[in-house]
Amino acid sequence: PDGVVFSEVEHTIPGDSVVTAETELGRFGLSICYDLRFPELYRTMMLRGTDFVFAPSAFTSFTGKDHWKVLVRARAIENQVFMLAPNQVGRTATGVEFYGHSMIVDPWGEVLAEGAELTELVLAELDTDVLKRVRERVSALSDVRDELLRKPTKGMP
Repeated sequence: PDGVVFSEVEHTIPGDSVVTAETELGRFGLSICYDLRFPELYRTMMLRGTDFVFAPSAFTSFTGKDHWKVLVRARAIENQVFMLAPNQVGRTATGVEFYGHSMIVDPWGEVLAEGAELTELVLAELDTDVLKRVRERVSALSDVRDELLRKPTKGMP
């Protein structure tokens, strides 16, 4: 509606693997911006034991105002992970405005910290006991039915 069209697939090459890394703090999953629209990526990370997902992004004000918070919180809740989601701020030379609102969300979906539409540091204390409590109280992850998941083929509705 605002005349700005973004087609990341025309400007970036998609990765061909799911990236996770074990650290002394726990297992981290790594993704970027557009990836937030593909929940199966985060489910794969979760199945690999991910506790935290780092998802730097560049959501614009146009999509960010309606999609950003919903997508970040949904990925945290459905996969019972902490989402660490910095988002670009400012405006490009061509006038594209970024949404900002960097977020840290816990596995229950609670926003622990949120930035504004300006450059700033967003910090929160992450209690890893929350991971254990959430995963014990809502055992949905143990009920995932992988056999029902399939890769769609061309022409499928």
